[in-house]
Amino acid sequence: MKYSEYSVVVVGSGAAGLYAALKISQNLKVPEGILLISKSSLGNSNSRYAQGGIVGVVHQNPLDSVESHVKDTLKAGAGLSDEIVTKHISQASDEVINNLITNGVSFDTNDDGDLTFTLEAAHSIRRILHSGGDATGKGITESLIEAVTKDSGIHVLENTMAVEILVSAQKECKGIIIYNNVTGEHEIIYSSAVILATGGVGQVYKYTTNPNGATGDGIASAYEAGAIIQDMEFIQFHPTALALSPESQNRFLISEAVRGEGAKLINHNGEEFMVKYSDKKELAPRDVVTRAIYAEMKKEDSSNVYLNASIIDKTKLLKRFPTIYARCKENGIDISKDLIPVAPAAHYTMGGIKAEICGKTSIKGLYAIGETACTGLHGANRLASNSLLECVVCAYELADYLSFANLEIPKKIDDGIRKMIDVYSRSISGKEYDYNNLKSKLKDIMWENVGIIRTEESLLKASSEIKALQDNFKRRRKCMSQGEYEYRNMLTIASIITQSALERKESRGAHCRSDYPQADKTRAMHSNIDKLSDKGIYYVK
Repeated sequence: MKYSEYSVVVVGSGAAGLYAALKISQNLKVPEGILLISKSSLGNSNSRYAQGGIVGVVHQNPLDSVESHVKDTLKAGAGLSDEIVTKHISQASDEVINNLITNGVSFDTNDDGDLTFTLEAAHSIRRILHSGGDATGKGITESLIEAVTKDSGIHVLENTMAVEILVSAQKECKGIIIYNNVTGEHEIIYSSAVILATGGVGQVYKYTTNPNGATGDGIASAYEAGAIIQDMEFIQFHPTALALSPESQNRFLISEAVRGEGAKLINHNGEEFMVKYSDKKELAPRDVVTRAIYAEMKKEDSSNVYLNASIIDKTKLLKRFPTIYARCKENGIDISKDLIPVAPAAHYTMGGIKAEICGKTSIKGLYAIGETACTGLHGANRLASNSLLECVVCAYELADYLSFANLEIPKKIDDGIRKMIDVYSRSISGKEYDYNNLKSKLKDIMWENVGIIRTEESLLKASSEIKALQDNFKRRRKCMSQGEYEYRNMLTIASIITQSALERKESRGAHCRSDYPQADKTRAMHSNIDKLSDKGIYYVK
């Protein structure tokens, strides 16, 4: 089996991975170079499809303050956000946002050339920067891709998946094993720093706003390697995804910023219903709006409600949301006069690999940033547009941290790693699994039992059915295709989410247990939890 050596390996090419590779290359001379791995084409990620924007507590917005942003984040996080982490990320936003601008990212401005800011749910002030109206993620990732591809110190591998982390007996990361989806070959990559920036887990659910690649690969691999995983019960369901029919599963996001600009949610009777659920109406936190929509859908036995954006001035609407306008128009919906059918869909993972702001995990030499990581910023419910900010701030901090790290390629490989490599050197017998059908079964189980509203009964049912799928899937390590590897990882992720949801015997933020009341100060201890603290449920394999 082939092997290569790189000082730094970055897995994932969303905003976090791209910016980390770029800043590391800019900050220090990397002796053996930087490898950037993308499972599909460069930049195809959750980041690319982020519409609303990116939080920026910047000097160009004198009405805002770190204190105000921290307060909004902590409130949205339902008491589980880490205040120290939140403050640090907020304070760093000015320097990092302006560094993005220096690196070619263009944010929208007014006629005078000043940055423009918008409002989203649970923010107390306009502090959301946007690019291309409603194409902020695309604007950021495309600018970073341009900078990365021009950087001779960064080697890019597309259509390549990291399938196992090489961890020594001393619990130190020595590199990864990758799978090339085009050639079908495996390769060993030795490295002193492996950075996981592989995004979220939305594809474990039937309805999601996430692209096909969001199968939780980084989190699953880190879990199998023995890293601490935190808060996986907290899955954010975005309230407003385009719901053209019950059959449409990968759903186009209708940004929260549309409601921030004045759009109203109405039911099939034409009634504005959010007033019944929150005094903040359409600008309540996402978990509140999602459950309100879910309740209206149940009441009406319907597969959607509607968003009325026609009440926004047409000139403003088309300028601010050109991407949403175009996608809806393709499907026969003119948002300037027609109602938009919307329903909740799995959107964002608040939990992930437990990591510091600089990306350090519980395994030496293994780092995690972006949606793959759990820094404690989001708590039980992410505040809108904090995710892109976390991606770039943590990438920036990681590049600084690695400036002082020893990036020599590991020379000592123990017997455990050799045995691991041996597995991938041997061929697999038998035929390939029908992974598309298996994925579909798993997604149904998760949506029906571990979705917006959960109970002990539904979670135990999911746990049993997931275990049956695991028992019938014999690939524990090496697989025959990318699809099999994704399914393997999805089973791991689904199991962790379900077990975490069983352990948290309360309703808090995005985790709603209809058989337990809203969050209070109590925490239930359970034997399966490795560590339970006020900051979340931790799991170690």
